[in-house]
Amino acid sequence: MTDTAVFAAGAVVWRLVEGKLRILLIHRTKYRDVTLPKGKVDPGEMLAQTAVREVHEETGIKVALGVPVGVSKYWMRPKRQKVVHYWAAEATDDAIRASTFVPNGEIAAIEWLSLKKARARLSYPVDVEILDSFAGLVDDGVLHTFPLILLRHAKAVARADWDGADATRPLTERGQTQAKAIAAPLRAFGVRRIVSSDAERCLKTIAPLQKKVSHAARVTTRISQDAWDEGAADIRSVVGNRIRSRKAAVLCSHRPVLPAILSEVALATGTVHGSYVSSASALEPAGFSVVHLSATNPGSGIISIETHAPKI
Repeated sequence: MTDTAVFAAGAVVWRLVEGKLRILLIHRTKYRDVTLPKGKVDPGEMLAQTAVREVHEETGIKVALGVPVGVSKYWMRPKRQKVVHYWAAEATDDAIRASTFVPNGEIAAIEWLSLKKARARLSYPVDVEILDSFAGLVDDGVLHTFPLILLRHAKAVARADWDGADATRPLTERGQTQAKAIAAPLRAFGVRRIVSSDAERCLKTIAPLQKKVSHAARVTTRISQDAWDEGAADIRSVVGNRIRSRKAAVLCSHRPVLPAILSEVALATGTVHGSYVSSASALEPAGFSVVHLSATNPGSGIISIETHAPKI
């Protein structure tokens, strides 16, 4: 019998130096080891949020998450399992110049190494496994990626309890809390653009995220439920514009519309249609699926999809 698992998150932070790939490792003061940046989930956090916070706290570098590269599991004392989720994360030149790192009581040093040297320097086999998973992305030529995030609006007042037009249904109190809870996790993926249905429940869902993004949200009827019900939705143009831009974006829409949006992403990227369309689009209120695409060749297909939901 074991106690509840301890959840944590981190990243394989990478950069290109004169065209050569370098990986960031940390030297921990207390444990006298060399490992990947990671840390425990704080109360109320989602895993993606934890990963970017921990990378910044340990290395002074602000990153946006890329493709997930695995989960490591190992036993702690006494009889507790630690589960650590990892993503790839590029350290841009601007982020490195803005780094606030100085040696401290937790981290003695940080070091940039080649894949081969990083693999030899890591203290733990579980970290090597994560690094090997990342190396697979490099071998596949999908190091540079961008996310297209499908977001279902937060919990709204039920139709039966609302006398006005469906598009004017507001969020419940729980929905408002959900909208606030997902803003930071969405921002963890480097979101720069927001496209939203014009329904009130969608606009209120993206409102907290909008405060963290410099560009104003693009509000459209093209991915609204009303347009979908009337057969007037134009999902293809919305998805096509976002993929051509190759910038991290959120598409906030409705449960009946989301499967069509993901199907269109698959079509636009030459990805074979499969059961993942229904599973990744069957989102809870305020849930979101992150579709990772190649920034150099989006037409090569979906690299991976991960789904998240707030525990509220």
